[in-house]
Amino acid sequence: MIPATTRQYFYPEIGSIDNLTLQEVPVNPPKPNEVLVKTHAVSLQFRDLMVAHGTYPETLPENLVPGSDMAGEIIAVGAEVNDWKVGDRVCANFLQAKIHKDSPTKNGLGGPIHGVLTEYRSFPAETLVAIPEHLSYEEASTLPCAAVTAYNALLSGSEPLKAGDTGLIQGTGGTSIFALQFAVASGATVIATSSSDEKLKIATKLGAKHVINYKTTPHWSAEILEITNGEGVDHVVEVGGNSTLARSIQAVKQGGSIALVGALGGFGNAVPTTDIVWPCIFKEVKIRGISIGSVVQFKNMNKLISANPDTTRPVIDKIFGFDELKAAYVHLESQAHVGKVVVKLF
Repeated sequence: MIPATTRQYFYPEIGSIDNLTLQEVPVNPPKPNEVLVKTHAVSLQFRDLMVAHGTYPETLPENLVPGSDMAGEIIAVGAEVNDWKVGDRVCANFLQAKIHKDSPTKNGLGGPIHGVLTEYRSFPAETLVAIPEHLSYEEASTLPCAAVTAYNALLSGSEPLKAGDTGLIQGTGGTSIFALQFAVASGATVIATSSSDEKLKIATKLGAKHVINYKTTPHWSAEILEITNGEGVDHVVEVGGNSTLARSIQAVKQGGSIALVGALGGFGNAVPTTDIVWPCIFKEVKIRGISIGSVVQFKNMNKLISANPDTTRPVIDKIFGFDELKAAYVHLESQAHVGKVVVKLF
């Protein structure tokens, strides 16, 4: 039975986490090409903080419902939907119109369009992906952004990572942890960086062969060159942006690849402290911007996850209740977490 109302969070005004407001609104039946989903869990990400503080570089709708990464259960299907049935467990793709690799990217949930921090929401049927059977709703909610981004960065380019390669994974946030796990599952050697020795211990347990604390080793690119006998790494998952790109270029091998997946070091007019143009030219570095991924990539990633259930199981730092959403945001902003912060609705 379709519920009459749904509780959902929205922003009457952007600018602060404290502006998150809980409201109750009617639930409409799904359109002929849609399915109605009961949201069991939502995972948070750095982008959610940018949206909250008004620093996200895209136009947002009024009274935005935030959140992009969900896992839930289908409770009703539209008249024209044949691929899904009531009871199916699903995730919604982060980019609702990105079905294939070359589809549009300016339609992310919880940003340009209303998001998933609501108890019930309808989605176009083609934007949904089945949850791997061995994962809980909480675990599955971590997949749409962090995992798909990591998969796209390492395994969907023109020269995907392969067994025997060496990969540099920056940090221990959600995308970084998934990148570490996917690289290990693919047979690559992983070098992981973090500002915390405790977090690096977790990275080691997850399969990183070498770890570097970039606070105590600020010239970490030189350390990586020493580890690789002067050759450099095949792939870099770059999450720092302006603050780390120059060193990533130093650390990558001749003809190697750098996947730009984030800008934790900040946006604006900041520039690297050293020249990056000539090193890129001389080393023939391949730099690729990553904007999450498509439904097709999501499905392919789930095959990898299902084939390697132990190595790729999502790492959840902490689970909060729906009424504890602001506390979840604060915990994410503290950067004390390893892996993902999740909000449980049901």
